[in-house]
Amino acid sequence: MRLTPEQRAVVGHRGGHARVAAVAGAGKTTTMVSRVLDLLEQGVSPSRILVLMFNRSAREDFQARLTTMAPAGQPLPDVRTFHSLGHRLSGSLTRWGALAPRQLLTADWQLERLLRHATQRALQDLPEPGEAALEAEKLEALAHFCGLVKAEMASPAELYARLDFGEDTEHFVAAFEHAEILLAEQGLMTYSDLLYRPLLALEADPALRGRVQGFLDHVIIDEYQDINQAQQRLLAVLAGGQAAVMAVGDANQCIYEWRGAHPDTMLENFTATFGEARDYPLSTTFRHGHALALAANHAIAANRRRPDQLCLAAPDNPATRLAVGQGTQGLLGELADWQRQGRQLDEACLLVRSWALSVPLQLALLREGVPFRLSREDRFVFRLPLVEALAGYLMLALDAGLLQDPGHLLTLLAQPTPFVARERLAALATRLAETQRWPERHDPLLSSLKPHQRRTLKRRWALLCELPRHAGWAPARLLEHVIESVEAEKVLKRAAARRDKGEEDVRLLDVLVEQAEEAPDLAAFIELLRRPVQNRDDGVLITTVHGAKGLEWPLVVLAGLNEEDFPHYTRDNPLTLARLEEERRLFYVAITRARERLAMLHDGGDHRPSRFLDETAWQDGLRVAEHLAGEGEAPLAVAHPTLVHRYVVALGRPLPIEAAAPTPRVAEAADYRVGQRLTHAVFGEGEISVVEGDPDNPVIEVRFRQAGRRRLIARRAPIELLEGVRA
Repeated sequence: MRLTPEQRAVVGHRGGHARVAAVAGAGKTTTMVSRVLDLLEQGVSPSRILVLMFNRSAREDFQARLTTMAPAGQPLPDVRTFHSLGHRLSGSLTRWGALAPRQLLTADWQLERLLRHATQRALQDLPEPGEAALEAEKLEALAHFCGLVKAEMASPAELYARLDFGEDTEHFVAAFEHAEILLAEQGLMTYSDLLYRPLLALEADPALRGRVQGFLDHVIIDEYQDINQAQQRLLAVLAGGQAAVMAVGDANQCIYEWRGAHPDTMLENFTATFGEARDYPLSTTFRHGHALALAANHAIAANRRRPDQLCLAAPDNPATRLAVGQGTQGLLGELADWQRQGRQLDEACLLVRSWALSVPLQLALLREGVPFRLSREDRFVFRLPLVEALAGYLMLALDAGLLQDPGHLLTLLAQPTPFVARERLAALATRLAETQRWPERHDPLLSSLKPHQRRTLKRRWALLCELPRHAGWAPARLLEHVIESVEAEKVLKRAAARRDKGEEDVRLLDVLVEQAEEAPDLAAFIELLRRPVQNRDDGVLITTVHGAKGLEWPLVVLAGLNEEDFPHYTRDNPLTLARLEEERRLFYVAITRARERLAMLHDGGDHRPSRFLDETAWQDGLRVAEHLAGEGEAPLAVAHPTLVHRYVVALGRPLPIEAAAPTPRVAEAADYRVGQRLTHAVFGEGEISVVEGDPDNPVIEVRFRQAGRRRLIARRAPIELLEGVRA
């Protein structure tokens, strides 16, 4: 194998712990395989080596490469995921009598049933139990909380106080304790327990630790930046004071903080846990060209918690092209241009930060007949329960006969959730379809409901009866009327498993309204929402940035690059510095998936482009790439000369670099005092205000309220947009 000097240094590491900082596309799997083969050649027994991979697919890929590259008949070391390691440890500790035997819960419905039981027990202790506590999404949030307690080895009360789990979650700490009792009583365990139970037992018993230590000389861990506290502590126990630990990863690609990962794990915490370590960089990417490497370096430079390391493009890499475009037309144009070059759509990936942002893109591709596939089939727009229900409301405006269809009524009564059991809603839907009349006050159908539940469902029935009279309304007007009448925003936020999930659901409402504004009539919009579609293997892949981790494509289109969408925040959930840095790492991961072309799209209109677009200095990257190819003229004026100078010097290709003249600054909305109330004399009906984000990184927004919905006008906007505004 041809290895770079940096890779050879990692492979030849001798003595002690090591930390390998590998940029995206640095060939770390090849390096790790070579490291294992070198250890075997040095005479290390394969049984004394443990390789840990982040997930099953990574483990299978590593095993396949190791088998291919190893000499025939060479015994190979153990390659495991953390879960398989925990499973093995649990079995050993159970045989030794240190752990009681338990059966693993493998089905989602089994865990949901157990958590429902634990929640019911916890609610008995609350004076005013939350009505949404037994909803599926709240049970999902409880499962996340329980898993996070075990991942971070934290006190449930401390973790709950530190994190924001939203309304109707006051029972979470008690529910965790009840769930632990139920698991013990029934002899069950969750996937989190595969590490949690062995770790508790080992840390509590020195003699037990002695039985599992001393069997390893070398431990190699991939994607180290994504491991959690429980995984790190278990590694420390197994390594003891004998095994040399090599951590391979990239703190700039730590994007799973919501499940217990922290960038500091790769930075400070490694040496705090294991002791002094030798640092090795893998700085050369074999994935993309200079323009994208520079854009990635610029993008991550604003983060404080990051390694001081540049990503350098290898000389034979593709000359990656970068572009910034707008909206669905930008997407369609990119795909059409790709096909005109004789390329296939299945070579392309459309990335979004959240599934809600894929909705207008899915609809645009459907309208144009462009084939696509989703990494999760349940995220097809027309298969989302909320979208199905909203389409059903609109259908009533055109067909009053649907009021006599109990199945149709049940769909509408159930979405967005009224926090009523489905069997009760089904009985009510059947009665309404038969009688076309709201039941009397003392009807048994209503007596089991709480007063506000009855009011909610009665208002919803009144809306259904009213809709046929609005068949002539424009699609967007009718859809907004439905959304406001069912209080969709309030309900979605309350029912969501996590705050960010509720915000994503509310963003979906905004996206649907925007799409409705483009529809020629109501029938056409309904047809679009209900159009059948299947995953097409020959189509462009649509997935989220989290789902794209570790993958790459010749063409990547990153869409939804708007402030509030990416980085994601709201007025009620402003950016903190830590959250902004996490969003920036997610953006860094997104753009480094591309090999030959990266197109970054924002929505335009009322949506201000994401700050991340400017932070990439992508146009400077293109011009530097041209100079390195011998096509530009020196000197080169760039916005960030120090970073660019470091890059070209590291390549051994020094160029004359100078600072570009600063762009003339116009007055901005940011010039107004933070918190200052503003009014507008002529801007329709509404109000404008300036609001503040994180004090260390203020985000100035100018908004107005129209038809009951908040609309963004500008953020750090030129003062011309604020003409007529006064304090």
